[in-house]
Amino acid sequence: MKGTHLGEFEELVLLIVAILGEGAYGVAIRDELEIQSGRKISIGAVHAATNRLEDKGFLKSWFGEVTLQRGGKRKKIYQLSPLGERSLKESKDLRNRLWDLISTKSVSITTTEK
Repeated sequence: MKGTHLGEFEELVLLIVAILGEGAYGVAIRDELEIQSGRKISIGAVHAATNRLEDKGFLKSWFGEVTLQRGGKRKKIYQLSPLGERSLKESKDLRNRLWDLISTKSVSITTTEK
């Protein structure tokens, strides 16, 4: 298994896979990432990330049924592995601890839209 460090984009992909459930395949992941992040995402970036995440053991995949809409092609469906679920929880816990530290300081971080 490769290193288990998660980059920001990889973490976002894992979160989107968790959100989409059984509907998590390349194009759906990209579309939801674009909606949630407000950024343009290439399908190649999604495929590269899902391949890395699978190599690291965070995702597992299988091919769905052949569909006429896809010209006889099958979708590769992704699901979080137990390691992927644990990694997301640990990432969330770390971020929450760090945000809690900010709130105990006199520093105030606000989010404003321009």
